[in-house]
Amino acid sequence: MEILSPVGSFSSLSAAFQAEADAVYFGLGNLNMRAKAAVNFSLSDLEEIMKQCREHNVKAYLTLNTVVFDNEQEEISAIIKSAAQHEVDAIIASDIAVILEARKYGLTVHLSTQCNVTNIETVKFYSQFADTIVLARELSLEQIAEITHQISTQNICSPNGKLIKIEIFAHGAFCMATSGKCYLSLDNFNHSANRGSCLQLCRRPYILTEKDGDVEIEVDREYLISPKDLKTIDFLDKIAAAGVSILKIEGRGRSADYVKTVTNVYREAVHSLENGTYNAENISRWNKQLTTVYNRGFWSGYYLGKNIGEWTKQYGSKATTRKTYIGKITNYFSNIKVAEIKIEAGILRKGDNCMIIGNTTGVYEDTLTDMMLNNALTEEVKQGDICSIKVKDTVRRGDKIYRINNS
Repeated sequence: MEILSPVGSFSSLSAAFQAEADAVYFGLGNLNMRAKAAVNFSLSDLEEIMKQCREHNVKAYLTLNTVVFDNEQEEISAIIKSAAQHEVDAIIASDIAVILEARKYGLTVHLSTQCNVTNIETVKFYSQFADTIVLARELSLEQIAEITHQISTQNICSPNGKLIKIEIFAHGAFCMATSGKCYLSLDNFNHSANRGSCLQLCRRPYILTEKDGDVEIEVDREYLISPKDLKTIDFLDKIAAAGVSILKIEGRGRSADYVKTVTNVYREAVHSLENGTYNAENISRWNKQLTTVYNRGFWSGYYLGKNIGEWTKQYGSKATTRKTYIGKITNYFSNIKVAEIKIEAGILRKGDNCMIIGNTTGVYEDTLTDMMLNNALTEEVKQGDICSIKVKDTVRRGDKIYRINNS
């Protein structure tokens, strides 16, 4: 199974390479479902993205899956034309106008989960346009297996003459709305989730108020419209048996360390399925690793037959570790593998676990052993200090350094 990783920045792109992703998906500008995320690429970044993907032999899928209006057709055409020129491997789309424009340029189309594909007849219809279909998140593995079986039995092929591939979400944030088609943010603040502008009102706590009385109820420790994050590492063997071709990790708005950790876990798990080491011991180890990065708690989604969601019990992340920003790399001496750091916040001590993140560096993790300040060994540095540390791998000027603590 192909591991498809989310990237919303060059640091997360490098992290995906480090974790051996088979493919990455990303958005450009305003016409993707993470358009208003904290990090996002622009059209001018496409050339560099594709250059790096080719260097690492990683496929690149461009996401253009928002609702599209008439006045945006010119912008869509410009993006798709550029995608064709730079030989993007596929366009992830849901709007027929985008699909047709991509096909006009000979680009491969992957059908977004926004199309809510739940049955074989819909697969047949879209097979005239797409070679991969991301199924609706509401399907069980039993239903998915039946769809993949019918694709094979009925020989349902894409425009390239090959059998339609099925992709599913394997890990990450889950939306309370069917296939993400939520109007809560639009109705309340005129920010459409279907235009990449979700304000995540579902993640907030609410109080129920009696309409004709004075009774108010606050549901203790339950965020009743904020689902836990999806996690499938515990039953990846069943997913493989269902005929799934691509495992999609959600998280284009999340950090580089999230991308690296989650991609690496699922990469290892897929290898384990191939070499016969997918077992309880490894699953336990992978689960522990997944808890260290951003999550709202975990559940298995609807894959195992559930018909009602599981809701998070707290606001924000339940990660077992947290990053604290410390400073920036101001110099790196490659001959002696020493990094110079300007401490801009907090304190760094010998023995601390640290993480360095950068556009080209990706994610580098280590435990501090020797620190130098004013040409002498030191046990501690603080805000305003310029110190140096030994590193095992290459880091770069401008990279950010974080202290990692248990939550």
